[in-house]
Amino acid sequence: MDEGLPIAYEVLDKGVPVYASGGEQVGTVDHVVSAEREDIFHGVVIRTASQKRFVPADQVASIHERGVDLTIDAASAAALEQPHGGAPAWRANEPGTTPSRWREMLDRLRLRDPHRRNWSEED
Repeated sequence: MDEGLPIAYEVLDKGVPVYASGGEQVGTVDHVVSAEREDIFHGVVIRTASQKRFVPADQVASIHERGVDLTIDAASAAALEQPHGGAPAWRANEPGTTPSRWREMLDRLRLRDPHRRNWSEED
């Protein structure tokens, strides 16, 4: 089967077939999970006949125009966890505080992203 040329995860389309290590189709791409700004590929959510499953990046062998190959067999793919939750919420300032306009202006002059200063994970 011709899966086409290798591609980056950023251009992987929804609906592309996903194949287990034995060549069996185990689902189709629902969406890619990544941290776009940091260029980090976390994995792929696939749609199977009955539900969605999350395939971690370390179990994705290759990504092509017309196919995604996994390093795991069909039984292991069926046992993958369902996707859950979302990305953690992040905040740049303590709740209830007003950001400093001077700090933002200085960050912009220094070509820094003013929204990335002292970020912490929100509980």
